[in-house]
Amino acid sequence: MDRLIYTAMTAMNAAMDRQRVVANNLANASTPGFRQEIFAVTSATLKDGSLEARAMARGNVRGADMAAGRSVPTGNALDVSLEGKALIALQSPSRQGEVYSRRGDLKVAASGVLENGDGLAVLGESGAPITVPPGFILAIAPDGTVLGRDPATPGAAAEPIDRIRLVNPEGSPLAKGTDGFLKVPAANGLTGVLPPDPTARLTPGTLEMSNVETADTLVQMVEAQRAFEQRARVIATASELDEAGSGLMALR
Repeated sequence: MDRLIYTAMTAMNAAMDRQRVVANNLANASTPGFRQEIFAVTSATLKDGSLEARAMARGNVRGADMAAGRSVPTGNALDVSLEGKALIALQSPSRQGEVYSRRGDLKVAASGVLENGDGLAVLGESGAPITVPPGFILAIAPDGTVLGRDPATPGAAAEPIDRIRLVNPEGSPLAKGTDGFLKVPAANGLTGVLPPDPTARLTPGTLEMSNVETADTLVQMVEAQRAFEQRARVIATASELDEAGSGLMALR
């Protein structure tokens, strides 16, 4: 009987984890550049030399759906949408290594560092955060070059400040971390680095939205809730069978 209970319990845990993932996707349905997480459940069979009668359920985030979201024009010079599979390289929240994102709502922080909507510094060609001179009027070229013009100098042409580090994950393993950012997994818990892609392009003045389909995600939420309830009924049935078995033993 414990086989039935523990198997159903692990399935309940997997269903709860799936609900968390679906809820997170739904919460980010309007986040620019967000890539919905893909959840997968695999069986974990216990092997102890005897009959393999227990197959526990193990659920986790398998990766991210990299399908492109729709791009909308914003008219903001610092809004960019990436073409193809290109990604923007950002300084990781821990400032150790770099992470990647499609979020292109860029802005200049009070420190002069160019950041995206998540507040992470945008990296330049050298791998260091892009720093903008104070007061400069900015524009971004299709190849990712950040152009700046000093308003104190009338008629001055915009000059290149740095080039956004654009990368292409093609052929490289890419995982979505618990912090929601895309990373290249490496040994000892560290993150790898993707090489720059000189052919990557972006479209200024537009913003790529999330690729989460709200209607489909709501259906997934209902399915996850029903799956959890089904596993709960299995445990309740196991309890009833156990009580009935104990009753029969008492009649002997």
